[in-house]
Amino acid sequence: MKKSKLAFLVLASTFVLSACGNSEAGKSSGSKESTNSESSSMVVSTFGLSEDIVKSDIIDPFAKDNDVSITLDLGNSADRYTKFATNPSSSIDVMELSQNNATEGNTKGLFLTVTEKEVPNIANLTDSAKEVYESGAGIPIAVNSIGIIYDKAAVGHEISSWDDLWSSDLKGKIAIPDISVTAGPLFMYVASDHAGTDISKDKGKGAFSALKKLKPNIVKTYSKSSDLANMFQSGEISVAVVADFGVGMIQKSKADATYVVPESGTYANFNTINIPKDTKNKELALGFVNYRISEESQKTKAISLGEGPTSSKVELTDEEASNLTYGDIADRAKAVDFNLINDNMTDWVDQWNNLMNN
Repeated sequence: MKKSKLAFLVLASTFVLSACGNSEAGKSSGSKESTNSESSSMVVSTFGLSEDIVKSDIIDPFAKDNDVSITLDLGNSADRYTKFATNPSSSIDVMELSQNNATEGNTKGLFLTVTEKEVPNIANLTDSAKEVYESGAGIPIAVNSIGIIYDKAAVGHEISSWDDLWSSDLKGKIAIPDISVTAGPLFMYVASDHAGTDISKDKGKGAFSALKKLKPNIVKTYSKSSDLANMFQSGEISVAVVADFGVGMIQKSKADATYVVPESGTYANFNTINIPKDTKNKELALGFVNYRISEESQKTKAISLGEGPTSSKVELTDEEASNLTYGDIADRAKAVDFNLINDNMTDWVDQWNNLMNN
């Protein structure tokens, strides 16, 4: 890839661990014809991880094709969303967020409603990604899911199901995600399944009952998947519930760590892209969104960033799809209701803290 001549100004880099409607719209995933904008700059708010790769593989190609200078607003999804929600009239033109934050923002009417006429590549989203889009949570640009990673030698046997986590021989050996991070609410659904309850009806009562039974096995709760690598390497834990994007990091420090997604299925989280209502660059923003879900861009970032693609056009080899929510795993990944999660999160955090800290 040729080095871009455009200058990029990074406004923030803190992080924890996200008229195209005219006849020209279908010509390109992100060309001048598709944006038809006179603006020469735009602001993209996105995740702070792997900044160099994001620039080289996502930002630079679009900037070059559209002769636009792109300013990045970097950070974790929650912090960026909170900052934006207090000032919706900021200069941000597009926001990439976790599904829970995007759901809340759309519920509050902070983002534009984007149609397939304006963003033709919406037609190529996977069925599950289309469901998220149709729910009003933005346009999915990546999908991840949770599984179990474990040290087989330390455990002494295979782990193949979610129910195995409750086995007494795993006492003091497990780490699970904190309720406040992406994987936390997904594991609440797993705990509810273990209890044999419907989380949408009992609002998490069964899940917390199951978590209480699991507590003797839990040695740590974590807020950054990067922490798991150190815990596995030191032998502090032997098993963890983790989102698939953290698997590679763990296996770099613990090469023999085994990752499994139970046959019963898993739960998925989508990162989505949204356009603030007050954007001054609507057409350029629409072009960027269309480009982000194009087959070429989706495949590039699936390989370089390890993100499950949301375009049905993307085809990956077994090696490229390793540890991604793709193919059979994507077929087994169930959706969660982030409206339900957001409505109950305050109460869940209180219950979580009372359970885990006492």
